[in-house]
Amino acid sequence: MGRLVGLSLLGIALGLVGERLLALRNRLKASSEVESVDLPNCHLIKGIEAGAEDIDILPNGLAFLSVGLKYPGLHSFAPDKPGGILMMDLKDENPRALELRISRGFNLASFNPHGISTFIDSDDTVYLFVVNHPEFRTTVEIFKFQEEDNSLLHLKTVKHELLPSVNDIIAVGPAHFYATNDHYFSDPFLKYLETYLNLHWTNVVYYSPNEVKLVAEGFDSANGINISPDKKYIYVADILAHEIHVLEKQHNMNLTQVKVLKLDTLVDNLSIDPSSGDILVGCHPNGQKLFIYDPNNPPSSQVLRIQNILSEKPTVTIVYANNGSVLQGSSVASVYDRKLLIGTLYHRALYCEL
Repeated sequence: MGRLVGLSLLGIALGLVGERLLALRNRLKASSEVESVDLPNCHLIKGIEAGAEDIDILPNGLAFLSVGLKYPGLHSFAPDKPGGILMMDLKDENPRALELRISRGFNLASFNPHGISTFIDSDDTVYLFVVNHPEFRTTVEIFKFQEEDNSLLHLKTVKHELLPSVNDIIAVGPAHFYATNDHYFSDPFLKYLETYLNLHWTNVVYYSPNEVKLVAEGFDSANGINISPDKKYIYVADILAHEIHVLEKQHNMNLTQVKVLKLDTLVDNLSIDPSSGDILVGCHPNGQKLFIYDPNNPPSSQVLRIQNILSEKPTVTIVYANNGSVLQGSSVASVYDRKLLIGTLYHRALYCEL
């Protein structure tokens, strides 16, 4: 009788393991392939060989690129090289990527930048917020951009117990931001277990010098975040749920969910087209290829444009798609004056004239 009970329990356990593995494959869209959608006037950006995970563009056409991310479970083409922040002037006829110098005293050796966001103060001071993973921990670094010598002055490092695994950030003040946690835990094993069990414990946090609070939760894996042009709504990408959440920003900075847009791909970073208010999304058609890297079957890339997301039926268009032969693992797409930049988790970056 005891053996029969033991075998029954083992069978139930194996069944649960199998069900979770199948569910994870579905969340990763492990069987998906992509049909190419090409753009005619594109070239790879010289000097970017190990990813440009996030991109933010100022109204004057200066683009900041977060490069060289190292992340547990992800491939890296430059595992021993620290990350950095590059800049491109998209008003130039032939923009080039230049690395910004960072002020003395900041630990460059452990710099591992992830999501970024800019904020322009009333006196035209430009602040750059950078999610950083030194030694795979999480901090948010706040810099002042000094355009006269193309440098970043480090102002502050933010650490907080409500910010254990920050992925992306949207600045809403000189020291104020919303941030997504893509995991509830900071321990690598617990992160894996959390993802495997599909706990939906990830969240969005509001940070200010006077108040830090949880403002939205229940995401599978909260990822990219941005704000509507009128500053009324926050957009959050839930990468493993294949969703974009629209949340209304309240006067006390809390967020109230308005709607959820379901898509058929893994949605990463979100950017806003300043000319239209459309959302550009860097996507992963097959997430399994990101984590199990095979140079003979590389991860593909996809960029979506979402028009009128607040309407009953938003329009979703594929702007660009590639099977990995040109660009692997697209994570972000940002546009300025018909010039499109597409960044990746750990591969190259693409410049296109639309």
